Amino acid sequence: MATGGRPAELARLNVDVIVTGGTHASFAAAKVTTTIPIVFVGVAGPLEAGLVTSLARPGGNITGLAFDVTPETVAKRLELFKEVAPKAARLGHLVNPNNPFFSLYIRSVEIGAQTFRVELQRVEVRAPEDFDGAFMEIGRLRSDGLLVQPDVLLVSQRSRVVEFAAKNRLPAMYGAREFVEVGGLLSYSPHVPEMFSRADSYVDRILRGTKPGDLPIEQPRKFDVRSHSG
Repeated sequence: MATGGRPAELARLNVDVIVTGGTHASFAAAKVTTTIPIVFVGVAGPLEAGLVTSLARPGGNITGLAFDVTPETVAKRLELFKEVAPKAARLGHLVNPNNPFFSLYIRSVEIGAQTFRVELQRVEVRAPEDFDGAFMEIGRLRSDGLLVQPDVLLVSQRSRVVEFAAKNRLPAMYGAREFVEVGGLLSYSPHVPEMFSRADSYVDRILRGTKPGDLPIEQPRKFDVRSHSG
Protein backbone atom coordinates (compact mmCIF):
# COMPACT_ATOMS: atom_id res chain seq x y z
CA MET A 1 0.00 0.00 0.00
CA ALA A 2 1.23 3.49 -0.78
CA THR A 3 -0.05 6.82 0.50
CA GLY A 4 1.34 10.26 -0.18
CA GLY A 5 3.75 11.07 -2.97
CA ARG A 6 2.77 11.93 -6.52
CA PRO A 7 0.40 9.45 -8.16
CA ALA A 8 2.58 9.15 -11.27
CA GLU A 9 5.60 8.22 -9.15
CA LEU A 10 3.58 5.63 -7.25
CA ALA A 11 2.28 4.16 -10.50
CA ARG A 12 5.83 3.83 -11.84
CA LEU A 13 6.79 1.96 -8.67
CA ASN A 14 3.98 -0.50 -9.46
CA VAL A 15 2.74 -0.53 -5.85
CA ASP A 16 0.00 -2.96 -4.81
CA VAL A 17 -2.56 -0.29 -3.83
CA ILE A 18 -2.66 3.52 -3.95
CA VAL A 19 -4.57 5.34 -1.18
CA THR A 20 -5.51 8.94 -1.95
CA GLY A 21 -6.92 11.72 0.18
CA GLY A 22 -9.21 14.31 -1.37
CA THR A 23 -10.69 15.00 -4.77
CA HIS A 24 -7.67 16.34 -6.63
CA ALA A 25 -5.27 13.56 -5.60
CA SER A 26 -7.87 10.92 -6.44
CA PHE A 27 -8.48 12.28 -9.94
CA ALA A 28 -4.72 12.54 -10.47
CA ALA A 29 -4.27 8.89 -9.51
CA ALA A 30 -7.13 7.79 -11.75
CA LYS A 31 -5.49 9.55 -14.71
CA VAL A 32 -2.16 7.76 -14.38
CA THR A 33 -3.30 4.15 -13.84
CA THR A 34 -6.24 1.98 -14.76
CA THR A 35 -4.71 -1.19 -13.34
CA ILE A 36 -3.32 -0.44 -9.86
CA PRO A 37 -6.17 -0.47 -7.30
CA ILE A 38 -7.00 2.98 -5.91
CA VAL A 39 -8.76 3.54 -2.58
CA PHE A 40 -9.82 7.14 -2.14
CA VAL A 41 -10.84 8.96 1.01
CA GLY A 42 -12.79 12.19 1.08
CA VAL A 43 -14.01 12.65 -2.50
CA ALA A 44 -17.22 14.64 -2.56
CA GLY A 45 -19.80 13.40 -5.02
CA PRO A 46 -17.55 10.85 -6.79
CA LEU A 47 -20.43 9.84 -9.05
CA GLU A 48 -21.43 13.40 -9.96
CA ALA A 49 -17.77 14.38 -10.43
CA GLY A 50 -17.28 11.52 -12.88
CA LEU A 51 -14.72 9.57 -10.88
CA VAL A 52 -16.91 6.44 -10.84
CA THR A 53 -19.96 5.30 -12.80
CA SER A 54 -21.82 3.71 -9.89
CA LEU A 55 -21.73 3.95 -6.11
CA ALA A 56 -22.86 0.37 -5.59
CA ARG A 57 -20.41 -1.13 -8.09
CA PRO A 58 -17.88 1.53 -9.12
CA GLY A 59 -16.14 -0.80 -11.57
CA GLY A 60 -12.62 -0.40 -12.85
CA ASN A 61 -9.75 -0.04 -10.40
CA ILE A 62 -11.18 2.48 -7.96
CA THR A 63 -13.34 2.57 -4.82
CA GLY A 64 -13.35 4.33 -1.47
CA LEU A 65 -15.14 6.64 0.92
CA ALA A 66 -16.98 9.76 -0.18
CA PHE A 67 -16.94 13.19 1.47
CA ASP A 68 -20.55 14.02 2.26
CA VAL A 69 -22.05 17.15 0.65
CA THR A 70 -25.67 15.99 0.79
CA PRO A 71 -28.44 18.48 1.62
CA GLU A 72 -28.71 16.89 5.09
CA THR A 73 -25.07 17.53 5.91
CA VAL A 74 -25.05 21.08 4.59
CA ALA A 75 -28.32 21.79 6.43
CA LYS A 76 -26.69 20.58 9.65
CA ARG A 77 -23.94 23.15 9.18
CA LEU A 78 -26.52 25.91 8.88
CA GLU A 79 -28.48 24.56 11.85
CA LEU A 80 -25.39 24.63 14.07
CA PHE A 81 -24.45 28.06 12.77
CA LYS A 82 -27.88 29.48 13.61
CA GLU A 83 -27.56 28.13 17.13
CA VAL A 84 -24.51 30.32 17.76
CA ALA A 85 -25.57 33.26 15.55
CA PRO A 86 -29.39 33.27 15.48
CA LYS A 87 -29.65 36.83 14.15
CA ALA A 88 -27.39 36.31 11.16
CA ALA A 89 -29.49 36.44 7.98
CA ARG A 90 -27.08 37.44 5.19
CA LEU A 91 -24.16 35.08 4.90
CA GLY A 92 -21.14 35.80 2.80
CA HIS A 93 -20.67 32.47 1.03
CA LEU A 94 -17.03 31.94 0.13
CA VAL A 95 -16.72 29.32 -2.62
CA ASN A 96 -14.37 27.97 -5.26
CA PRO A 97 -16.34 27.30 -8.48
CA ASN A 98 -13.42 25.28 -9.88
CA ASN A 99 -14.00 22.59 -7.29
CA PRO A 100 -15.11 19.35 -9.03
CA PHE A 101 -18.15 18.97 -6.78
CA PHE A 102 -19.17 22.64 -6.88
CA SER A 103 -22.53 22.11 -8.59
CA LEU A 104 -23.51 19.34 -6.19
CA TYR A 105 -22.50 21.43 -3.20
CA ILE A 106 -24.38 24.51 -4.41
CA ARG A 107 -27.59 22.53 -4.93
CA SER A 108 -27.35 21.16 -1.41
CA VAL A 109 -26.56 24.47 0.27
CA GLU A 110 -29.40 26.27 -1.50
CA ILE A 111 -31.85 23.75 -0.05
CA GLY A 112 -30.44 24.39 3.42
CA ALA A 113 -30.61 28.15 2.97
CA GLN A 114 -34.32 27.93 2.20
CA THR A 115 -34.92 25.77 5.26
CA PHE A 116 -33.17 28.16 7.64
CA ARG A 117 -34.23 31.33 5.84
CA VAL A 118 -30.83 32.81 5.23
CA GLU A 119 -29.62 34.72 2.19
CA LEU A 120 -26.40 33.39 0.69
CA GLN A 121 -24.23 36.08 -0.88
CA ARG A 122 -21.92 34.08 -3.11
CA VAL A 123 -18.35 35.34 -3.41
CA GLU A 124 -16.00 33.32 -5.60
CA VAL A 125 -12.27 32.64 -5.40
CA ARG A 126 -10.21 30.59 -7.85
CA ALA A 127 -6.65 31.31 -6.71
CA PRO A 128 -4.85 32.72 -3.63
CA GLU A 129 -4.63 36.17 -5.22
CA ASP A 130 -8.45 36.36 -5.33
CA PHE A 131 -8.95 36.43 -1.57
CA ASP A 132 -8.29 40.10 -0.82
CA GLY A 133 -10.87 41.12 -3.41
CA ALA A 134 -13.31 38.54 -2.04
CA PHE A 135 -12.95 39.96 1.46
CA MET A 136 -13.65 43.45 0.15
CA GLU A 137 -16.76 42.15 -1.63
CA ILE A 138 -18.08 40.50 1.53
CA GLY A 139 -17.62 43.81 3.33
CA ARG A 140 -19.39 45.68 0.55
CA LEU A 141 -22.34 43.28 0.75
CA ARG A 142 -22.61 43.94 4.51
CA SER A 143 -22.77 40.24 5.29
CA ASP A 144 -23.49 39.47 8.93
CA GLY A 145 -22.06 35.96 8.85
CA LEU A 146 -19.75 33.75 6.81
CA LEU A 147 -20.20 30.28 5.31
CA VAL A 148 -17.10 28.64 3.82
CA GLN A 149 -17.23 25.75 1.35
CA PRO A 150 -15.12 22.66 2.09
CA ASP A 151 -12.39 23.01 -0.53
CA VAL A 152 -8.64 22.48 -0.85
CA LEU A 153 -7.93 26.06 -1.98
CA LEU A 154 -9.97 27.52 0.86
CA VAL A 155 -8.31 25.26 3.42
CA SER A 156 -4.89 26.30 2.12
CA GLN A 157 -5.83 29.95 2.84
CA ARG A 158 -7.52 29.20 6.17
CA SER A 159 -5.42 31.60 8.26
CA ARG A 160 -6.34 34.50 6.00
CA VAL A 161 -10.04 33.58 6.04
CA VAL A 162 -10.15 33.17 9.82
CA GLU A 163 -8.26 36.42 10.36
CA PHE A 164 -10.71 38.26 8.10
CA ALA A 165 -13.73 36.85 9.95
CA ALA A 166 -12.27 37.75 13.36
CA LYS A 167 -11.23 41.25 12.29
CA ASN A 168 -14.73 41.96 10.98
CA ARG A 169 -16.52 40.16 13.83
CA LEU A 170 -18.27 37.79 11.46
CA PRO A 171 -19.53 34.53 12.98
CA ALA A 172 -18.40 31.82 10.60
CA MET A 173 -19.19 28.20 9.80
CA TYR A 174 -16.46 26.26 8.04
CA GLY A 175 -16.61 23.03 6.08
CA ALA A 176 -13.34 21.67 7.49
CA ARG A 177 -11.93 21.40 10.99
CA GLU A 178 -8.57 22.87 9.90
CA PHE A 179 -10.17 26.33 10.12
CA VAL A 180 -11.01 25.87 13.79
CA GLU A 181 -7.47 24.65 14.46
CA VAL A 182 -6.22 28.13 13.50
CA GLY A 183 -8.88 29.99 15.49
CA GLY A 184 -12.06 29.72 13.41
CA LEU A 185 -15.38 29.75 15.21
CA LEU A 186 -17.16 26.56 14.14
CA SER A 187 -16.88 23.63 11.74
CA TYR A 188 -18.91 20.56 10.90
CA SER A 189 -17.38 17.90 8.69
CA PRO A 190 -16.83 14.16 8.31
CA HIS A 191 -14.32 12.69 10.74
CA VAL A 192 -11.41 12.12 8.37
CA PRO A 193 -9.24 9.91 10.64
CA GLU A 194 -12.16 7.49 11.00
CA MET A 195 -12.55 7.42 7.23
CA PHE A 196 -8.88 6.54 6.73
CA SER A 197 -9.25 3.82 9.34
CA ARG A 198 -12.14 2.35 7.35
CA ALA A 199 -10.05 2.60 4.19
CA ASP A 200 -7.67 0.07 5.75
CA SER A 201 -10.38 -2.58 5.47
CA TYR A 202 -10.74 -1.81 1.75
CA VAL A 203 -7.02 -2.23 1.26
CA ASP A 204 -7.04 -5.50 3.19
CA ARG A 205 -9.85 -6.92 1.06
CA ILE A 206 -8.16 -5.84 -2.16
CA LEU A 207 -4.86 -7.43 -1.12
CA ARG A 208 -6.80 -10.61 -0.40
CA GLY A 209 -8.13 -10.69 -3.95
CA THR A 210 -11.34 -8.60 -4.05
CA LYS A 211 -11.59 -6.35 -7.09
CA PRO A 212 -11.84 -2.66 -6.10
CA GLY A 213 -14.67 -2.14 -8.59
CA ASP A 214 -16.77 -4.67 -6.67
CA LEU A 215 -16.51 -2.72 -3.39
CA PRO A 216 -19.29 -0.12 -2.97
CA ILE A 217 -18.51 3.53 -2.29
CA GLU A 218 -19.34 4.28 1.35
CA GLN A 219 -20.44 7.50 3.01
CA PRO A 220 -19.06 9.01 6.24
CA ARG A 221 -20.47 7.53 9.43
CA LYS A 222 -18.94 9.90 11.96
CA PHE A 223 -18.95 13.70 11.91
CA ASP A 224 -16.93 16.27 13.83
CA VAL A 225 -18.31 19.41 15.39
CA ARG A 226 -15.40 21.67 16.28
CA SER A 227 -15.66 25.05 17.98
CA HIS A 228 -13.26 27.70 19.16
CA SER A 229 -14.23 29.64 22.24
CA GLY A 230 -11.80 32.47 21.66
